[in-house]
Amino acid sequence: MSARVFAFDQFTDLHDQAKASPRLRQHLNIHASHEAPFQRLFIAFGLESYVRPHRHHLMPKDETLVAVQGLLGVLVFDDAGQVVQQFKLGTQSHAGSDVGPVVDMPAGTWHTVLALTPDAVLLEGKAGPFDPQGPREFADWAPEEGADEALVMLRKWRGLFS
Repeated sequence: MSARVFAFDQFTDLHDQAKASPRLRQHLNIHASHEAPFQRLFIAFGLESYVRPHRHHLMPKDETLVAVQGLLGVLVFDDAGQVVQQFKLGTQSHAGSDVGPVVDMPAGTWHTVLALTPDAVLLEGKAGPFDPQGPREFADWAPEEGADEALVMLRKWRGLFS
């Protein structure tokens, strides 16, 4: 396999796909298969894309999030759903004392990610393999994707970053 470079116009295409997606986000896998020992993917987020808080506890995996484009918000919750940490994740063009390019999320941590700019793209990395039929660990205190309350929750979270 040869080295690959990813160009910014690919992220424009990824955002176009995200806009057409019901979830308003789109993945671009870098890894070759679900069996790969290191799972890497780009994710383009629309401003109204709601990612239900989740964790990787039953199959413990640390997760690293890297801002590739734009500005994102990352929230960490306790078991009751209270925000205990918040981070702005962004590229150098968004640099400031409250913005960093990388968040390392320990296994078992409740978290979500949201776009703070319309061009937000992150690179996610975690250990593989990935089992698409494996257990999902969504927070029962958070609305399901697609629920009317999800958009209300997303807007509330976005307000934390204002």
